[in-house]
Amino acid sequence: MAEHWFISGANKGIGHGLATLLAARGDDVTASVRSEEARARLQEDVARHRARFSILLFDQRDEAAIRAAARELIEPLDVLVCNAGAYGPQRQSTLDMDFAGALDLFDANALGPLRLVQAFLPALLRADNPRIALMSSGLGSMATEGATNIAYRAAKAALNKIAQGLAHDLKRERVTVVALNPGWVRTDMGGKNADLTIEESAVGLIETIDALTIDDTGRFIDYRGRDVSW
Repeated sequence: MAEHWFISGANKGIGHGLATLLAARGDDVTASVRSEEARARLQEDVARHRARFSILLFDQRDEAAIRAAARELIEPLDVLVCNAGAYGPQRQSTLDMDFAGALDLFDANALGPLRLVQAFLPALLRADNPRIALMSSGLGSMATEGATNIAYRAAKAALNKIAQGLAHDLKRERVTVVALNPGWVRTDMGGKNADLTIEESAVGLIETIDALTIDDTGRFIDYRGRDVSW
């Protein structure tokens, strides 16, 4: 049975992989991008599929734009995938930090998904099995050692904590919330030496999200549905 998915940051990488695979299998897809150019490219990529596919234009740091876009959704939303994000400034070590760049990164990677959840929650509450997937990273796990790109790691750790809080607050509404680790993927961010292709990660993510129930809420899992250490 077709479901209605929302994918943020669908212009490239994992978001693009998710959106195109979902369209190919016949789900209804709403996607977000940040520019008219990106919207035109994505529309061309999915034009051959018969699924209903709509594209909204906003930056997830812009609360007013997100809320305006959310008001365009009339139908129930089964799945919200908060995927859009950035890797942050060039200088982001504990000993040499671009603080303005780091704050902007937190705004996009930690608070941006929360803005999406708050704006699209009414549409989710109209669904029978609403699920929220916040795209995290293994680098956001407190069990993962290392200090490279510390602002990115810290922003993903903050997102994980937001996922826990949302799971607690929305359980009474029977909304499932998870943090997802997509694996090390060959994207612009992941680099050419990463373990997974975009399609391999996206296929696993879709299968994992399809299977989620309220019993899974509050978990940190990878693209195969396996638990990741917080």
